[in-house]
Amino acid sequence: MNNKKLTVSHAPFWHDGDSLFKKNLNFIIALLPAAVFGVLQFGAPALGVLALSVSCAMLWELIINAVSKKPFTIGDLDAALIGLLFGMMLPAVTPWWLVVVGTFVAVFMGKMIFGGIGASPFNPALLGMAILMLSWNVFFDFDTAYVNYDFDFTALAPLVAVKFQGAATDLFPLSALFMGREVGAVGAVFSLGLIIGGIYLILRGYTRWELSVSFIAGIVITAFLFHLVNPDSYAGPWFHLFSGYTMLGAFFLITDSSSSPVQRIPMLIYGLLGGFMIILMRNIGSYADGTILAILLVNVVSPLLDNIRPTALGKDMSNA
Repeated sequence: MNNKKLTVSHAPFWHDGDSLFKKNLNFIIALLPAAVFGVLQFGAPALGVLALSVSCAMLWELIINAVSKKPFTIGDLDAALIGLLFGMMLPAVTPWWLVVVGTFVAVFMGKMIFGGIGASPFNPALLGMAILMLSWNVFFDFDTAYVNYDFDFTALAPLVAVKFQGAATDLFPLSALFMGREVGAVGAVFSLGLIIGGIYLILRGYTRWELSVSFIAGIVITAFLFHLVNPDSYAGPWFHLFSGYTMLGAFFLITDSSSSPVQRIPMLIYGLLGGFMIILMRNIGSYADGTILAILLVNVVSPLLDNIRPTALGKDMSNA
C-alpha cells in the first residue's frame, strides 16, 4: 500500500474570478435607484449628505490605513459602500458634523478595529447609525427635520402613526408607501427601488434569498399577530413592511456577509428573529423604528446560530 501524505489548501477550492471591488460595485449599483429617488424627493441637501458620507468614509479608511501602516484598501469600494449605506439612513438635513462623526464610528469601530473587511461581528453602517441615534436622537425626528419642506403628501413620520390607534392605513395608503410618498431617511423611503436592487443582488448571487425572505416573513407574521389581537392599536403587516428602514434592512442591512450566518437553517432563523424583533420594538418599545437596533441584536447571536448544522457524514458511527 502506498502511504503518501495528501496536502490540500484551505477552502474554498474554486475561484470564480470575482473580486471585492466587483461585489461592492454591484451593491452600489443596486442602491442607486433608491438613492437617486431620495435626491429627487428631498433635493440638494440629500445629495450633499450622500456625497459627504461616502467621501468621509473613504477618507477615514485611508487615514486609518496610513496611521496603522497597512496597505490602502479604499480601492475595493467597501468604505464607499459603508458611506453610501450610512448616508441613505440619514435625513436630508443632517448636520455635516454628524455625518463626519457617524462615518468615523462606522469605519473605525464598525470595521477597522476588528481587523478590516469580513472580520466585524456587526454591520459597520448600522453600528455607526445606532450610536448616533442613541447619542443625538433629536436629529432623527423626521417631522422636525423636514418642518420647512412643502410636501404634496402627509408630512408625518410614518412609524409614529402606529401609535395613533390604527390611523396608519388611512394616512399612508400602501401604494403611497410603496412609491416613496412618505417622510424618512434619504435612501429608505423608495420601497420599489430597494426591492428592485435587492432582487438584482439575489439574482447575481451577491446576497442570499434566505436572509431577505425570512426577514420579511418574520415582520409579516409578527405584525399580523399583533394586528389580529388588537387591530385598532397596531397597524397591519403591509404598513410595517413598506415604511421606515424595513426594505433597506431586508435587502442591504441584514444580508451583510460578515455579520450574518453562512448555513441555510441559521439564515432562516436569523432573518425570522430579526423581523420579530423589529415589530416588537415598534409596537411595545420606545423607538418608532426598531430596524437598526433589531438587526444589531441579531448580529450578536449570528455566531451561535451558525453552530446549528447537520451532522457530518459518518459521525457517531461505530467502527465495524
